[in-house]
Amino acid sequence: MRLAFALLLLPTVPIVLAAAPVPVETQRVAAQDVALLAFLDKAYDEQLDLSPESLTQLGLKTHYDRLDDYTDDAAVRAQALSERQLKAMRSRFRPDDLGESARVSYRLFEYEVDRGRQSLRFRKLRFPVTTNGSPAGDIPVLLINNHKVDTLADAQAYIARLRDTERVMREVSTTMREQAAAGIIPNKVNFAPARADARAVLVGAPFDAGADSTVMADFRKKVTALAVPAATKAALLEEARAALTGPFRAGYDRLFATLDAIEPQSKGNFGAWNLPDGAAYYADRLKTSTTTALTADQIHDLGLKQVAAIRQEMEAIKREVGFTGTLEQFFDKIRTDPQFKYPNTSAGREQYLGDARGVIASVMAAAPRYFRTLPKAPLEVRAVEKWREGTASTAFYNPPSADGSRPGIYYVNLVDMNQTQKVQVAGIAAHEGAPGHHFQIARQQELTGIPKFRKFGGYGAYIEGWGLYSERLANEMGVYKDPYARFGMLSLQVWRAIRLVLDTGIHAKRWNRDQAIAYFKANSSVSDKDIAREVDRYFNWPGQATSYMVGQLKIAELRARAERELGSRFDIRDFHEAVLDQGALPLDVLDEQVGRYIAAHRQ
Repeated sequence: MRLAFALLLLPTVPIVLAAAPVPVETQRVAAQDVALLAFLDKAYDEQLDLSPESLTQLGLKTHYDRLDDYTDDAAVRAQALSERQLKAMRSRFRPDDLGESARVSYRLFEYEVDRGRQSLRFRKLRFPVTTNGSPAGDIPVLLINNHKVDTLADAQAYIARLRDTERVMREVSTTMREQAAAGIIPNKVNFAPARADARAVLVGAPFDAGADSTVMADFRKKVTALAVPAATKAALLEEARAALTGPFRAGYDRLFATLDAIEPQSKGNFGAWNLPDGAAYYADRLKTSTTTALTADQIHDLGLKQVAAIRQEMEAIKREVGFTGTLEQFFDKIRTDPQFKYPNTSAGREQYLGDARGVIASVMAAAPRYFRTLPKAPLEVRAVEKWREGTASTAFYNPPSADGSRPGIYYVNLVDMNQTQKVQVAGIAAHEGAPGHHFQIARQQELTGIPKFRKFGGYGAYIEGWGLYSERLANEMGVYKDPYARFGMLSLQVWRAIRLVLDTGIHAKRWNRDQAIAYFKANSSVSDKDIAREVDRYFNWPGQATSYMVGQLKIAELRARAERELGSRFDIRDFHEAVLDQGALPLDVLDEQVGRYIAAHRQ
């Protein structure tokens, strides 16, 4: 007893249990994972070094005074570098020695090099100037949105890029003339919009006596904010004027001359089938866009079935709002009724932007109930700049910069408010903004422990599939406040189902432009202008339009599987984490990722 009492009086000392030793095999795997990450990041940096424009888009200032190399040799060099890197990776690492995430990285690097190798043979079939854009628009976008001027050197680099534009236009013109000589000629729909957008860049001072042109106004604003003497600012502005009226203007004039020379050779609007080796080219584009082995016929049939299914959902909403006519008549009502339009004025455009921002705010308020992790980067809603409205798509997302200095941006094309529908505002904001591209792409860039090529890369079927899935998810989140907003969402859904039909119809089944437009209009309330712009996009971008619905159907299939197999253990936040926390993946790899999540939560 006395001994026991004495023990109680001894000062208490916390008992520290020695940590269990980490198994040697685990240490070895972890070391290999770290080594592979370093290897792949170095490989990415080497590849990125070939693209000054990509460096700038990521917020980096390396090669800040240069634009990309647009020659065929550049494409060959880039693929050769990838092949050397793949060989080096295989000689240094074995998948069996890596952890789970590192094995995925190894596999994806192999996949991307292989895809690049298979696609390289078709590089001369891609047109550098189309209704989807051209360097004449891309260079001003880069300078205005991405080229920061924090120092005198940055301003000088901006001017150097204005001068370098002449080289780019020379390289692009050479490519176009070589293509034309080989019978590879752009479709007729491309010439007028591409020319008009390029000419819009040259409106204003110093090209004419008007107010500053868009590029000059941007440079003046950035230089004015610099902490340098007034004389230095004046000298910089004078150098910019000389660059714009000299080499920059000369480059655009060269492009105009090339368009003028080639346009008479264009005999109409044709799909990929009309190009040399066009069938193989289109099959390659489908493989890249969908990350599957689906054939054109399979995708076409899938589209027809989806159009029919979504039309049934639309019929239900038509009945809900008490409309007694046909679905096609309801489409016309949505297209033409003034209650579904914004004023075609500056005030109308601001109203649209305000409504879109309100949608984003409502998503953000509900998001914690649906997501474990939200992106840190802010999200802005902006109208497409006036000078690129003619070729910019209806809406799109620009990712944040790597350093966080630039937010994610959801752009909407408000070129003609008579063609813009109120019923679609919420659905488009959900897709392009939140919980769509911003929740996936910005989140991906913020991931740790994965290599840069996965942070800043992606796969169309996954990225666009998530965007389309988000449109329906927004309905669960309470974003759509009335039946018309839900109909607007369905009009966007059927739009993407139509894409499956039209992309394959145009490029594999030889549909003409009028046939494609007629099918689109018969199955959608989308405005005539948007329909024409969309169809032209499909002609110019084989395969890409198939990625959306193929990806969404896969994500929906995986969610249904998780709900079925997990039952009461299913939590939507965990499912979304499983889909998003490894970044973009080919659809077969995503299937495996969700399979692991289900197995872990079933226990």
